[in-house]
Amino acid sequence: MRIYLIGYMASGKSNLGQILAEKLDYSFVDLDYLFEERFRISVFDFFEKYDEDGFRNIEKSLLHETTGWDDVVVATGGGTPCFFDNMCVIRESGISVYLQWEFNTLVNRLRHVKRKRPLLKDIPAAELEGKVAAQLLQREFYYKQADLVVDAENLDTDSLLRRIQEVVLKGKIF
Repeated sequence: MRIYLIGYMASGKSNLGQILAEKLDYSFVDLDYLFEERFRISVFDFFEKYDEDGFRNIEKSLLHETTGWDDVVVATGGGTPCFFDNMCVIRESGISVYLQWEFNTLVNRLRHVKRKRPLLKDIPAAELEGKVAAQLLQREFYYKQADLVVDAENLDTDSLLRRIQEVVLKGKIF
């Protein structure tokens, strides 16, 4: 089975993915780190040197690669589900979980995040809320197509595991 974690930047996909994979005795893959490992360049530096379109094409290929893996939790990039047919691929290949946060919490998390975010690098602090609001407005359409939409602010991993198992029992088995 494959479990895909989706959500906006800084929503905790990587951290939760590692915990979930450990509890399930699955492998864990972060698409951004897989990209960086394969291409020996950070996502941030790739955006600087090339462009977002080039990154999205590679990201799509990496996502398609995960569809052949078993017993894996995949943390996607914040934009992964929103390009090409990626959300369809995610839904057809595994269980998708949207880690949903309150807007203000997300903005606060992004203000304090240590990892550089290429799409926010040139945004002054005073404009961060507007940029996040605009991107969320565009991306929510994709995120809300997930099999599970969870309140990440009050997330209990054991409860999440039970909810994932319920989806599997309802017939969505991979």
